[in-house]
Amino acid sequence: MKIIVETKRSELDAMRRAGYGFLKQDAQSGEFSFTKRAGGSDYPRFHAYVKKEKGVLIINLHLDQKRPSYSGSHAHNAEYDGEMIENEMEIIKKTAI
Repeated sequence: MKIIVETKRSELDAMRRAGYGFLKQDAQSGEFSFTKRAGGSDYPRFHAYVKKEKGVLIINLHLDQKRPSYSGSHAHNAEYDGEMIENEMEIIKKTAI
């Protein structure tokens, strides 16, 4: 799910305020990657790709249900919409501004 949030905060500050931890920054796109546990263990977890352009945060969020199936694979079982994603987006919107 993708949303756009107007904010004066940086990607790091906005996402940390929403409870996310920094994972990495993509060297080519400059996009930041953040995660937040959705339960008591490492998975499921919310995974957000965030970049800032012209005073807005562009956030792509999904829910990783489990680790990639095998070593070297980036494929995983993920959800890109639904009630959990929508509720999490509302939290991000409220805290990122």
